[in-house]
Amino acid sequence: MPELPTGPFPVLLAEHDENGAPPRVTARTLDDLPEGDVVVEVSHSSVNYKDGLASRPDGQVARISPIVPGVDLSGTVVEGSGDGFGPGSVVLAHGYEIGVARHGGFARYARVPAGWVVPLDDGLSPREAMTLGTAGFTAAMAVIALMERGLDTGDGPVVVTGATGGVGSSAVSILATLGFEVTATTGKPDAEDWLRALGASDVIGRHELETESKRPLERQRWAGCVDCVGGTTLATVLRTLRYGAPAAATGLTGGPALLTTVLPFILRAVSLLGIDSVEVPIERRREIWARLAGDLRPDLDRLLGDEVGLDGLPAALERTLAGGMRGRTVVRLEG
Repeated sequence: MPELPTGPFPVLLAEHDENGAPPRVTARTLDDLPEGDVVVEVSHSSVNYKDGLASRPDGQVARISPIVPGVDLSGTVVEGSGDGFGPGSVVLAHGYEIGVARHGGFARYARVPAGWVVPLDDGLSPREAMTLGTAGFTAAMAVIALMERGLDTGDGPVVVTGATGGVGSSAVSILATLGFEVTATTGKPDAEDWLRALGASDVIGRHELETESKRPLERQRWAGCVDCVGGTTLATVLRTLRYGAPAAATGLTGGPALLTTVLPFILRAVSLLGIDSVEVPIERRREIWARLAGDLRPDLDRLLGDEVGLDGLPAALERTLAGGMRGRTVVRLEG
């Protein structure tokens, strides 16, 4: 069984100051970790867009400095207990303040409150859990929200915007696994074969949904949408949803502004569902992870785009911010 460390352990540390120093690999001890009930020996984390923002010297996401970023983590409990787990249990944790207002998953050890911990289902290893990570969890939340709103597999095409990113690619695979007809949008022409391998029935260029229009409504196309972009893209989707169709908004890489009218909502009865994965109550969080190990499990082998250690993490964070990643990037802390 893993034991508490008696000395320093490796972490990726980011500082936010006028010197603009990039994140660096250094060492910390248990005394440097925040208060909490559970110490986890972290084996894996993952790279999310928020991690890139938290790692920037001028980033406004992190609320403490210095900080160990990493909004998710998985590994083995070495100290503490909780509902369904104790020392030796394999668990994951993400959301809440992790990697934003307290040290996160880019470290060999992490300390978190017991009420934030999810016991890992037998169907997922720690590495597989972080292949999903926060992005996969967010995608699952979006798909569940669409289905709870009435979306069914026979209703027609479901469009996923920003489909090569972590949330988008996970959503494509989850929807396809459930039997939905999926249209993926991307600005990367070389990603079409990969998106089709994930399960997309059709792949279109992102420019098709980036055109501003003075028309409040256009031809009805989509039975539903998982939107990872926001901005003009989401506004276009809302104008082109079918009658009664839902859209789940998960991101804003295209900007936070949404220039639309009320007409799609009152003339076509469409719905816009906001997806937040940070403050989800723990019981709901555990339910969704159980489904990700079961009926919502995507094609993890195809989702995994890269795997890095701490030394390769700064470059991976830069690629993520620049939009150069495809699928999910796992961070390996063990070994």
